[in-house]
Amino acid sequence: MPKGPNGEKRPADAIGLAVMIGKIATGEIEDDREAATSAAAQLGSLGGKKRAANMTPERRREIAQAAAAKRWAKD
Repeated sequence: MPKGPNGEKRPADAIGLAVMIGKIATGEIEDDREAATSAAAQLGSLGGKKRAANMTPERRREIAQAAAAKRWAKD
C-alpha cells in the first residue's frame, strides 16, 4: 500500500481513503491503526468526569444554566 506524505499507511487522497474506509466497514480488510491513538482518545474522555467530580454542585448548576441559556438564546 502506498504511504501518505508523512509516512502513514493510509491513502493521502480523499477517494483512496473513502475506498479504504468502505472496505474496513464491510470487513474486506482489517483496520490496522495503532492502539496508542485510541488509548489517548479514551484518556481524554476521563477529563470531563474528573472535572465534574471535583466541582461543587452549585458550580455545576451555574455552568449548566449558562449553557442552557446560550442554547436557547435567540440569535
